[in-house]
Amino acid sequence: MKNKTLKKYEGYAYIGIWLLGFFTLQLAPLVTSFWYSFTDFEMIGGADFINIRNYIDIFHDPDFLLSLKVTFAYVLIAVPGKIIFALIVALILAQKLRGINLFRTLYYIPSILGGSVAISVLWRYLFMEGGVVNNLLSVIGIQGPNWLGDPKFALGTISLVTIWQFGSSMLLFLAGIKQIPTTYYEAAEIDGATKLRKFFSITLPELSPIVLFNVVMQMINAFQEFTPAYVITQGGPLRSTYLYGLMLYETGFEFFHMGYASALSWILFAIIMVFTILIFKFSELHVHYGDD
Repeated sequence: MKNKTLKKYEGYAYIGIWLLGFFTLQLAPLVTSFWYSFTDFEMIGGADFINIRNYIDIFHDPDFLLSLKVTFAYVLIAVPGKIIFALIVALILAQKLRGINLFRTLYYIPSILGGSVAISVLWRYLFMEGGVVNNLLSVIGIQGPNWLGDPKFALGTISLVTIWQFGSSMLLFLAGIKQIPTTYYEAAEIDGATKLRKFFSITLPELSPIVLFNVVMQMINAFQEFTPAYVITQGGPLRSTYLYGLMLYETGFEFFHMGYASALSWILFAIIMVFTILIFKFSELHVHYGDD
């Protein structure tokens, strides 16, 4: 009995640190943010309760509508681009070739480095008007555009930072490909199926749960994106890269409208939740689990 009691308290001790971190660093800020979203809190002075005024003002704010439009465009570019690129690379790295483990490591490195301020600065120097990319294009006689100064190219250019960080998605796809029974492909080959047919009839259906997971996770990350827009373009040119995360940051930490920023964050949470539910609902028709 004594040992049982001791083990029980030992278990509490192990999870105690995690619980402390959860309540102080996650739950408390979450609850506080929700309360602030109904106030006019501006970091200096008190926080007066103003009911849903922040939410009403947000939907009449042209900056909100603009940032939402830009963010949706960013999500539509970055998420499919990253998933497709990760799947293509995973299919290549699934081949039995000499030194393939080295290539797998090299392809994963950008995901370790990506997302940082340093990588965003590097990206800016690569795509600036007289940068490395345009210099390489000029060697083959192509006049490169102003990637970061032209509204037609700026959003796509910063989206490439996210697409470039495909390592985690690629590893999941690679693990999934390794789990597909080879007998499926052997049977398809006997039936005379082409490589394309085998991909769409075997590989893709078998990977559909991983596709679902990657889509949901990358969609959540893309909606919250901030660093590339802040470091590379500062929301320009002509606010063509004015992402929602950048607006939220400026509202809270440059203009100190914390109540308004809290309301913005909860609207973003609601948007992400709605899209996640829709994706899961839609997935019921297309996601294949095992022997279903």
